[in-house]
Amino acid sequence: MSLYFQAATTRAWSAVGQTPLVWVSPQRDHIHFYGAVNLRNGHEMALPMPEQTSETTAIFVNHLLACYPNQPILLIWDRASWHKGDAMRRLLKEHPRLEVVHFPPACPDLNPQEHVWSRARAAVSHNHVYSDFARLKTVFLDYLSNTLFPFTWLSQYAPPILFEV
Repeated sequence: MSLYFQAATTRAWSAVGQTPLVWVSPQRDHIHFYGAVNLRNGHEMALPMPEQTSETTAIFVNHLLACYPNQPILLIWDRASWHKGDAMRRLLKEHPRLEVVHFPPACPDLNPQEHVWSRARAAVSHNHVYSDFARLKTVFLDYLSNTLFPFTWLSQYAPPILFEV
């Protein structure tokens, strides 16, 4: 996901007949976030990165491996180009406890991580009033770190083995 300093205006209240004024920064600052949601408990792990490449994806997946050192990890991915590449092929070969399943093309509604990004944007970055990009990034990351994102509907479709302790 990419977080831009320019706020996306979604809704604004104003008195009838008065056009609301919305401050927009001329700065084009941005940062990319890698994220993974634990489908068992709704805990989100996010890591800001300057770019989205196979190499930065491998850094994030290594972070996941360190956070979950003793269990298999199922990565359910969309078909983003940065999920592929030499760095990720090597990492997947080196760590047999990593398994990848791809979502069907053009199905973001099936991806729990897309729901996390949507909720975080709605809570933090849409209509934001931060005058400092570093503060926006910190608040966004804090929201991701301190909010649970349960997806009970997934248990209807996923194999029961995903939910065993």
